[in-house]
Amino acid sequence: CNDADIRYLRVSGICTDFPHTDFFLLFLLSMYDIMEEEVYEFHAVELTNQLCFCPQAEFNNRPDSLFFNDGIRRIDFILVYEDEDKKEFDKRHMSQRRKASLMSMGLELEATKSVLDDKLMFVKVHMPWDVLCTYAEVLHIKVPIQPNDLSSRTSPWHFLSCITKHFYPSEKLISKEAEYFTAPFEKAQEEFFYIKDKDLFFTPAMRSRMAYYILSRAPYELRGNIKKFGINKLLDGGVYKAAYPLHDCRFNVKSKDDACPNERFLLYNEWAHPKSFYKMQPLDLIRKYYGEKIGIYFAWLGFYTYMLALAAVVGLGCFIYGYKTQETSTWSKEVCDPEIGGQIVMCPQCDKFCNYWRLNSTCEASKKLCIFDNFGTLVFAVFMSIWVTLFLEFWKRYQARLEYEWDTVEFLEQEEPLRPEYEAKCIYERKNPITGMKEKVPYTACGRCVRVSIGIGTVLFWILLIVASIVAVMVYRLAVFFAFSTSLRNQDLKTLEPLKEYVTPQMATTVTASLINFVIIMILNILYERVAIWITNFELPRTKTDYENSLTLKMFLFQFVNYYSSCFYIAFAKGKSVGYPGNPVYLGRYRNEECDPGGCLFELTTQLSIIMGGKAIWNNIQEVLLPWVKNLILRHCKRGDAESTIPRWEQDYRLQPFSNLGLFYEYLEMVIQFGFVTLFVASFPLAPALALVNNLFEIRVDAWKILTQFRRIVPEKAQDIGAWQPILQGITILAMIMAFTSDMIPRLVYYWSFSVYPYGGHANHTMQGYINSSLSIFNTSDFTEDSMPQESYNITTCRYKDWPINWRNAEGHPRQYEYNVYYWHVIAAKMAFIIVVEHIVYFTKFILSYVIPDVPYSVKEQIKREKYLTQKILHETNLKLVTKHMKLDDDETTKNTEDDVVDKNLSHLN
Repeated sequence: CNDADIRYLRVSGICTDFPHTDFFLLFLLSMYDIMEEEVYEFHAVELTNQLCFCPQAEFNNRPDSLFFNDGIRRIDFILVYEDEDKKEFDKRHMSQRRKASLMSMGLELEATKSVLDDKLMFVKVHMPWDVLCTYAEVLHIKVPIQPNDLSSRTSPWHFLSCITKHFYPSEKLISKEAEYFTAPFEKAQEEFFYIKDKDLFFTPAMRSRMAYYILSRAPYELRGNIKKFGINKLLDGGVYKAAYPLHDCRFNVKSKDDACPNERFLLYNEWAHPKSFYKMQPLDLIRKYYGEKIGIYFAWLGFYTYMLALAAVVGLGCFIYGYKTQETSTWSKEVCDPEIGGQIVMCPQCDKFCNYWRLNSTCEASKKLCIFDNFGTLVFAVFMSIWVTLFLEFWKRYQARLEYEWDTVEFLEQEEPLRPEYEAKCIYERKNPITGMKEKVPYTACGRCVRVSIGIGTVLFWILLIVASIVAVMVYRLAVFFAFSTSLRNQDLKTLEPLKEYVTPQMATTVTASLINFVIIMILNILYERVAIWITNFELPRTKTDYENSLTLKMFLFQFVNYYSSCFYIAFAKGKSVGYPGNPVYLGRYRNEECDPGGCLFELTTQLSIIMGGKAIWNNIQEVLLPWVKNLILRHCKRGDAESTIPRWEQDYRLQPFSNLGLFYEYLEMVIQFGFVTLFVASFPLAPALALVNNLFEIRVDAWKILTQFRRIVPEKAQDIGAWQPILQGITILAMIMAFTSDMIPRLVYYWSFSVYPYGGHANHTMQGYINSSLSIFNTSDFTEDSMPQESYNITTCRYKDWPINWRNAEGHPRQYEYNVYYWHVIAAKMAFIIVVEHIVYFTKFILSYVIPDVPYSVKEQIKREKYLTQKILHETNLKLVTKHMKLDDDETTKNTEDDVVDKNLSHLN
């Protein structure tokens, strides 16, 4: 073989320096394997299409370059693999053959060796103009057809621009994007699109997206009926080490290359840097650099944080009100009063080994409870129900504007390509109900039903596993509460006080149980994540959107039960079925636990604080600290020359790959937080304020993370936040229920009914006497032998907390220990509150939904204008061409007819 032969026969992506004889033997071996049906059933006809020329180039010491060595062709993607001459011979030719067809899709290639590692080879991928045009049409990529000629409406707040401009990125650095009317690209009508420069017409994000589309569908092997294709499979098999688009420069150093736009550097300084924490996000530049999917996430996160400001102010006001009134609260003062709370002897909270205790031992806990459970609690809960409606309605409007500006208005499922994993297993035929054509599918109707059934069954099994873990924690709470009650209150009655004023049996039990529950939550999350991914892969969703929506629903259902079940238990179940001292309710051999005399709301606050705080710390360790440590170790282990001598593609290779589910976890974290903020506001009014502070850091930390610690993410198109939208709507429906857990309704019932005639002896409405009225009376002689305390202290009666108020008749009553009129008053009040407030809130929701349109009027105008221009410029042009061809055909037919008539007449004359 001469040099020309070797260059022709050289398999794409290999670019080795083999001696001629070795290379030719390698080629013959590849030919033998191709023809050997038992090994691989490759089509011999396709061999010539799998061979292409991949020149090798040395690094030209231009670390900022984003082009091939010729300085003209832009690098659209990078593939990394180990040099084949470093491997064993049998593994080498197999790996080379697999790479061949990936490079036969019209892409131009250039390979170079690693500067730091002789084993690594980097293949630069460039998409020529014709290939770009072809796949832009395949992917329905929208490109400009004409500048936007509609005048933008002046904002009513424009007079504040002199102040607000300081909260936006510098326009000198990040200029405003020009507005265009766009249409899906059509290669046959290229001249009608607004093309100034072919090299800049398709953005780097578009080019990378198209390159990844090609690489993810390039076939490389066929075994029987099984076709293998796609870069993802080769990455999983270790044939390629990495595949990624390039960052355009270093994040903290401006590129010296004049052709570099330095968008990463601008994003870091104006978005991810801590000094820019107060600035609005440059969403257009984020979308341009990372694609619509990343852009819509940060747009949603920023909007959610912006809306949290109002909720945080109201919640903070509610908290301050409770803090200021904790010392003046009548019922709290009665608990702490030695003449009232100090004289009330409470019944033991466990059997035999627990003793009597005085009510004033819970003085400090009662004061702290006033901070979170006061008259402002119900008002704040109603406010949050309206707030979530405003949040969703205004987000729909904002999202509609982004959909238009980012060209995703008509992003339909038909436009989204199939997943390669789905295509690879399409072996059955069916008739498409939309097109009426036959198409390949990976399963029959029965097979799909089986797959879905297995998925549903697995999810239900894991949800039941969570319920079992919650029951186990409940048993732990009962056992530990028994131990704490024995040790903390086993003292002389005269000096009966907790060891410390804040350490009550309920508080000690709640804190330890919450910590254990948090650990269980984290462990189950790790296990279920793998199960959910396996189930979703088994179901074989058709498109990536279908895949993400299916996985999102499974993960959220699990996370919802995992995170919220313990909170719902404290809010709705704990203390609601405890019976009374003479006839307690048991869970197994343990007596069901009770709430503090002030209620369970403070325990719920403690549970929320531990779960939310622990979750935030764990997420930051997992998402930020671990990638940073990995990159630090990698840089330390692979020390080479100075950073400036390392090419751009190798600098990016040393960063961490971004997980395919990375954005999923970001959404999940925020949606779980959204649930805590909206569902449990009645117990924790500070939740919106803490969420606001967390999100201000979250935005910058996420931005810093993806810009500095991860390789550039492959751009993806997305119309909205996907399955998270209906999930948020479902959470808003439940946002009112936690208001009913507050003990303020029984207090209001006492204030308006029981404190005055005929039930009370006060002349005016007051909270005085509430504590005495809310505690039921029990005769100690009615204790059973199993529940009677070992030490009686000559006490004849004791008091106990019933739910929701003193609802049982006292000893000696004809219907002793049965429900009394207090119980029915409170139940009626709660039902009235549910019915009245629910109708008011949902009527308000309906009015707001009707008044606030989902799509702004100005956006509707621009959408109509764009459709009109598309129809006029592209479709009418096609119509004119068709009409012109028809006219030419008619003229030709007429001419032929006239010629036939003349010939016929001449023939007749002859």
